[in-house]
Amino acid sequence: MGISDIVRAVERRINARGVRRKTEAGWAPEITPFRGYGTSNRVHVIGRVLMQDPEFDDEAPIEVDEDGNPRTQVEQVSTQAQRGYRQFFTIQVGDHPVTVHAGRHTVRTRTNGNGYFDVLVEDHGLETGWQEVIVEAEGAETVTAEVLITADDAPIGIVSDIDDTIMVTNLPRALHAAYNSWFVHTNQRKPVEGMAEFYTRLLEENPGAPVFYLSTGAWNTYETLCTFIEEHNFPKGPLLLTDWGPTPTGLFRSGQEHKKVQLRNLFIDYPNTEWILIGDNGQHDPLTYADAIQEHPDRVKGVAIRELTPTEHVLSHGTTGSLVDVERTDREGTPSISAPDGHALLDEYRKVIR
Repeated sequence: MGISDIVRAVERRINARGVRRKTEAGWAPEITPFRGYGTSNRVHVIGRVLMQDPEFDDEAPIEVDEDGNPRTQVEQVSTQAQRGYRQFFTIQVGDHPVTVHAGRHTVRTRTNGNGYFDVLVEDHGLETGWQEVIVEAEGAETVTAEVLITADDAPIGIVSDIDDTIMVTNLPRALHAAYNSWFVHTNQRKPVEGMAEFYTRLLEENPGAPVFYLSTGAWNTYETLCTFIEEHNFPKGPLLLTDWGPTPTGLFRSGQEHKKVQLRNLFIDYPNTEWILIGDNGQHDPLTYADAIQEHPDRVKGVAIRELTPTEHVLSHGTTGSLVDVERTDREGTPSISAPDGHALLDEYRKVIR
């Protein structure tokens, strides 16, 4: 038995003990739905079941003093951190019954060991666009989940990274998830200049194109990232995040492998769609996208890479320059552009990717 197997076994025992104790304390399962996606043929309904304290109101506003004034900034930050702490250190409910009602079909499943479910509903009958499905779980309140149904003949789709691509991080990579989870309000996070306008133009030229946000960030940060995307006028779309913790092959999950697998899945789920892949040169996006082009040269319309500043490179990986040179010429006939912000990327796009 390897170290990762031992860690996973310990994690399961600790979590099972936590579920029992919290159930005795009056906690109950709660469904956290994530945005799903699919075509007229099939749809993915995604979410997670966690234990929730019925007395904790995560949506409650920050308290005010007796004069009606907001509490001090220090107190507000403390409250935000407390909310994020509860989001970050969760008690997942594994092997739990879940029922999904999507269009004309109902599918029953069970959560995996980390409380997640990803239900594939065939021949659902839902119309194109954003739709709602119903999710039930034993002992939990019923919720609705959003799903994006894309036309089968959608010619173009967009895949976007998040950290350092649309969001200025200015943090070492090791702190990304902790910061996003603990500080659930996004007013301190800034968008990369011009990226929202770049995406707007892409969608003007490709109406109906689905937009996916593919990130190595943890699912714990889902609500924070959705809020950021909405507040800064980025297009609404499903998020493809990852889970923390050990895997059968190691103590930590591979972010690069996560992105490769999700890209392959999108190529399978949308067989008639070409993709515009957008990322940054802080870590592995250029290599990941180049591999996708080499394996599926007919499925990638073009690649756009946002170039980090020297300071951002240091925070990302410890050196002042990119770990990978961004190709500016065609690879397998696929145009690739790069620029420091969205405005410059849009200028390059007008020249190269049409």
